[in-house]
Amino acid sequence: MKKYDNIVVGSGVSGLTAALLLALHGGKVLLVEKAPRIGGSLCRFRRQGVPFDTGFHFTGGLHPGGLLHRMLSVLGLTEAVQPVFMSSRRTHHFVFESENRAFEMPSGLQELRRALKAEFPGESAAVDSYFDRVVRVCEKTSSMDLARMGEPFQRLDEETISLKDALDRLTGNALLKGVLCALGMCYGVKPSEVSFASHCRVCYDIYESTARFQNGGDGLIEAFEQAFRALAVDVCCGTWIAECRDVTEDRVGSFVLNTGEEVAAESAVLTIHPRSILELLPRDHLSRAFVSRVESFEPSAGFFTVYGTLDGKSDPEFGSTITSLFPITDFEQMLDPAYHGEPALVVCGCRETVRGEPCQVVTTFEPSFPSDVEAWKDTVTGHRPPAYHAYKAGRVEAIRQHLGRFDRRYRDHLRVLDSASMLTFRDYLNSPDGAAYGIKQKVGQYNLIGKLPVHNLYAAGQSAVLPGVTGAMMSSFIVIRSVLGKEAFGHFVSKRL
Repeated sequence: MKKYDNIVVGSGVSGLTAALLLALHGGKVLLVEKAPRIGGSLCRFRRQGVPFDTGFHFTGGLHPGGLLHRMLSVLGLTEAVQPVFMSSRRTHHFVFESENRAFEMPSGLQELRRALKAEFPGESAAVDSYFDRVVRVCEKTSSMDLARMGEPFQRLDEETISLKDALDRLTGNALLKGVLCALGMCYGVKPSEVSFASHCRVCYDIYESTARFQNGGDGLIEAFEQAFRALAVDVCCGTWIAECRDVTEDRVGSFVLNTGEEVAAESAVLTIHPRSILELLPRDHLSRAFVSRVESFEPSAGFFTVYGTLDGKSDPEFGSTITSLFPITDFEQMLDPAYHGEPALVVCGCRETVRGEPCQVVTTFEPSFPSDVEAWKDTVTGHRPPAYHAYKAGRVEAIRQHLGRFDRRYRDHLRVLDSASMLTFRDYLNSPDGAAYGIKQKVGQYNLIGKLPVHNLYAAGQSAVLPGVTGAMMSSFIVIRSVLGKEAFGHFVSKRL
């Protein structure tokens, strides 16, 4: 039987982070991944030679001093990845079509304050109050500062109030509330469901700067792979834990892989979906309350995604701004599965070189929900009925029309190369439902993170703390601190910083 110090299950950015932290601390680590290659939704794919990112398109926190930048510093990866920052003066372009209003959103909290106060001169106090509160929440969140990660978690008043309630108390201006809710597309939960604190933590670093990586998510995967080669990390793809064996005194003695091989480890960090964790844990060691809590988690919104290129004249500014088209100002409606109006649309672009020629790559997303594809939930990719393909074709055409009304370049020069529904993401990413951000981050909800009822198993991942790359990596820092011990991990982080 092979013996490891730690097993990490799942190789999305949370699993990659956990494995590298453990290995940097001297552990012998086994990283297992169900898919044919590591990286999860970080992975790129190609159509006609054009690279597309699956689930990672932009992030905050890559500026010096930002949380993601500091985590990469601890991991020793800052020199191995190259950030590509969006335009600082026009990072986000929000278009509210029902109001015939567009907003150019710069990077930097102070610049953003000034821009919004100029757009809403009668709402200066509301704008200041909102950003003051965002800053206060994040400053009081010890896990957002690696040097303070060992401090006890302070549950804030903002955990118990929804984003909708917070904004309703702040202002009656529906358009301003729409602008402040717009980054809800980065976590896929209605304003009435998400806590104001979670909203602040997701948005804070995106407000400061927004960037992607050169070579997209593959650039980050390659940085981890290079680090693994110099350390004691065994990587096994097409592999997962099939059974926890020899459970005594609430500890797993060994793990049986789907290959039939049995391995031993002091602990296992599970960075997979909470529902998948529940399926793996021995039921006779779980309380009814624990099972009910995990089963109550709801999926966040997903996306219907169209991948293509913008042919024609090359624009040197292409990809420097993220454009979001909002048919109405009410995000409560647009992020509700019962909404039947025109969906919101987020447009991300990047410039790539394909066969030696410059290429303008376009990825567009509109919110989607499990109910949209309920009729085909029991089918798998490559074996869907004609009705499903008709559904996809209809969504692609609707997105083309929406884009064309916004900018005639998309009407005349958009070349669609592929599309993906929530079922596509479900099947390729081994996700229970294809949601973009794991479970909903809801007011009053206690997510699955840290030590599990089987005491040498730990839960991490984007459903544990916050969605997205930063939230997923943060969860691994928090959990590995528990695995290694507070004092040892604190000394390790301080030394690496």
